[in-house]
Parts: sequence; C-alpha cells; structure tokens
Amino acid sequence: MVKQWLMVTAAVTLLVAGIAFAGSYPDDLTQQFMAFKADGEAGKEMPAALEGVHTATTNEAYKMWKEKKAVILDCRPKSQYDTERIQGAELFIADDFISNPSMAEKLDKNKTYLLYCNGVKCWRSTSVALILAKHFGFKNIYWYRDGIMDWKKNSYPIE
Repeated sequence: MVKQWLMVTAAVTLLVAGIAFAGSYPDDLTQQFMAFKADGEAGKEMPAALEGVHTATTNEAYKMWKEKKAVILDCRPKSQYDTERIQGAELFIADDFISNPSMAEKLDKNKTYLLYCNGVKCWRSTSVALILAKHFGFKNIYWYRDGIMDWKKNSYPIE
C-alpha cells in the first residue's frame, strides 16, 4: 500500500512539474532545447550554428574577453563553475534558467553576452543562447561553442 502511494505521489509530482515546465516556453522551443539536451547526454555534437545567435570562435571569444566587449556567462553547473571558469565569467546555470525563465529579467537586452559551457558536446550554453534569442528577443547573444576546453587548450586566463 505504501509503495503504491509513493508511486502515485511520484507520478503526480512529475505530471505537475511537466505541466509547469511545458508552460514556460513555446512547444517548438521546448522541443529544440530538449533535443539539444538529449544529444549532449548521448555524446553528440551540438549544431555548428543557431538561428538568431552569433557564433564566436575561440579567438573571437578571447578578443571579446580581452576588450571587455561582452558579459561572459558560464552556463555550466555551479560545481563546475566553482572548480574553474573563464576569468571574470558570471554564473548563469542553464538547468536553473530552463525551469525559471524569470532569470532573463536579470539580464540587460542592451548588453552583449558571450555564453559558454564544456564544448561542442555540451547542450547548456546552446539551449540558453537559443532561448534568449528566440523567446526573449536578445539580439547580442554570442555562443562560444568550443567552450572552456578550447579556451584552456589555448592557455587563455581561467580562475
């Protein structure tokens, strides 16, 4: 009896969470970023470009960082950010943003943002960039697809 009650409670919780999550973004956008997440978790590379998002190479990302032309957002989990990050990067956790779209209110649409995560197989910065551009209408979003791994490979500053 207790086991059945726990299963029903879990099913209801998942249903409510799914409804709340699904209502946050349009269905087509939700399908896109959930597909990115599934591909990333399967070890597949993210697309080479995203509609409505500028893509930055490692050299372009470094130039933006060096010239302070963008706010750099680290879209990885906090534990990874705390371990190492691009010097001066701000934490903007993709998993939190997906479930809490109001985080976009903390960003200024007039600023330029450079988003990164763990490289070409990481879905986090891919999803955040797509959501900011397509759902919130940000125009100055740069996606650093190669991420922190390539940044480190080039011996650029981390902290």
